[in-house]
Amino acid sequence: MRAAVAAVAAVLATFLPAPARADNPIVQTVYTADPAPLVHNGRLYVYTGHDEDGSTYFTMRDWRVYSTTDMANWTDHGSPMSLATFSWASADAWAGHVTERNGRFYWYVPVKNRATGRMAIGVGVSSSPTGPFTDAIGRPLVENGEIDPNVLIDDNGQAYLYWGNPNLWYVRLNTDMISYSGSPTQIPLTTAGYGTRTGNPNRPTLYEEAPWVFKRNGLYYNVFAAECCSEYIAYSTAPGPTGPWTYRGTIMPRQGGSFTNHAGVVDFNGGSYFFYHNGALPGGGGFTRSVAVERFTYGSDGTIPAITMTTAGPPQAGTLNPYVRQEAETTAWAAGVETEPTSGGGITIANTDNGDYLKIKGVGFGTGATSFQARVASGTSGGRIEIRLGSPTGTLAGTCTTGGTGGWQNWTTITCPITGATGTQDLYLRFAGGTGYLLNLDWWQFSASGDGNLLVNSGAENGTDGWQVFGAGSLSASTSVVRSGTRSLAISGRTAAWNGPAQDLTGRLTNGATYRTNMWVRSQSGTPSAKVTLAVTTATTTGYVQLTPATTVSTGGWTLLTGSATVAWTGALSRAALYVETTAGTDGLYLDDASLQ
Repeated sequence: MRAAVAAVAAVLATFLPAPARADNPIVQTVYTADPAPLVHNGRLYVYTGHDEDGSTYFTMRDWRVYSTTDMANWTDHGSPMSLATFSWASADAWAGHVTERNGRFYWYVPVKNRATGRMAIGVGVSSSPTGPFTDAIGRPLVENGEIDPNVLIDDNGQAYLYWGNPNLWYVRLNTDMISYSGSPTQIPLTTAGYGTRTGNPNRPTLYEEAPWVFKRNGLYYNVFAAECCSEYIAYSTAPGPTGPWTYRGTIMPRQGGSFTNHAGVVDFNGGSYFFYHNGALPGGGGFTRSVAVERFTYGSDGTIPAITMTTAGPPQAGTLNPYVRQEAETTAWAAGVETEPTSGGGITIANTDNGDYLKIKGVGFGTGATSFQARVASGTSGGRIEIRLGSPTGTLAGTCTTGGTGGWQNWTTITCPITGATGTQDLYLRFAGGTGYLLNLDWWQFSASGDGNLLVNSGAENGTDGWQVFGAGSLSASTSVVRSGTRSLAISGRTAAWNGPAQDLTGRLTNGATYRTNMWVRSQSGTPSAKVTLAVTTATTTGYVQLTPATTVSTGGWTLLTGSATVAWTGALSRAALYVETTAGTDGLYLDDASLQ
């Protein structure tokens, strides 16, 4: 696949100086299929199958995980589970579903039981949404030769496992999520519930496979693949989790170069999103599929509209901060390259050839960047990273060069000056050099201009460096709740509303200057009202400048505290401390992507 993608990328770079092609499919480095979205701690994760290159059947040996905060730039988390996870399985790492309960993540997948030769449902478990996952029970959870598991946890805590092709089944899971009560029950496939199929007396309804059952505003939905073998997506609704179901119509008609389709539906940060797969990548087809996503709006009566596949995908939600460390595998589009694990356990961009590139969408440079640094390795003679704006052949803002580092896992940091990177633009990192593979790229980060960010370690990528506690509390770096990069700052143990994480700005401020503050905040519990304050102490007094309005923050996602204020004092300044506080209460908080400019 990589050669075909590179060829298409070269053509597009030649004839489309500002590529209309945007972000669908969302993964371009491998073929992906059967998306299962999950929202957790302010990030949207999508779990996928993996079609092997050149497949002429559903040749699938592992599963993959990707995540986003802005619906445009996706982070590749690699493969945390494979057929080898299940010692009793012989083949077929097919369509699965992940759900979270009590801090544990359960991945239900269909695989072939070596002992019986039939398809069975296994369960992987992890304490992290990105794994690694282990076999939860060492045997199938259920087995009747059918596939495509999906889990709903109802409002009362009762969990249901659905699955089935050619039939549709459910079983009530116990709270441990790895056992069940009662026996599997077959849901009647009536024409009233699932529409009427013609020309196939053995399959009188439209239902084929891939149930995606969820609840929204008191209504239960079953979104499913209809009428193989040129499937489309349809749906039914019910007043309860087991029916009775009423057929509602088509969501996504037949299209996209794949004779199968498989949907996942989720709400995230105020939007509703529909995931599916098609054969849109070079070399794509019914056995080499790719996951894509569209944004949609429910009707006032809860109906789902008709949705068409696009190459543009959904609009970006927010911007990406270039002044914190960004993993190289976070991209909107990756042309020609592949991803692979690093020796340290992460993921890197690898197999870069001359002309390959990464697109990072909607990068917020603000008043401007002055330098770029990147962590690279090369087992050959190295190459160049061209920092371009707007397109792969757009404005050249800078070039970073590396030689060989003595191996593909021998890392070094390179730096180069940057000009012209201001405002919000699409960033392209284009690889250039000789023939063959040039370099591996682990991460990158820009530095701001002289009137840029006055805060140090603003994204907490270096742990708690540069931060302190204003009053009482305990600071730590969180890797489980982040807005961008790999870490955020967490504070707990506050004993008063004015306690909070702080930075000492003494010597960094200009008397009488106006500063703009941006800080993303999230609550660890409750919904406190938070604000950013500056304490200015002179020889005789301490004054307080409110840098942002008080804004309610919750556990459900990140909230931006932003505002402008003029900072002035009389006499000799002895200390200036920026800190985050709440108007009341002592809730724990997370902070990420902070700036004072």
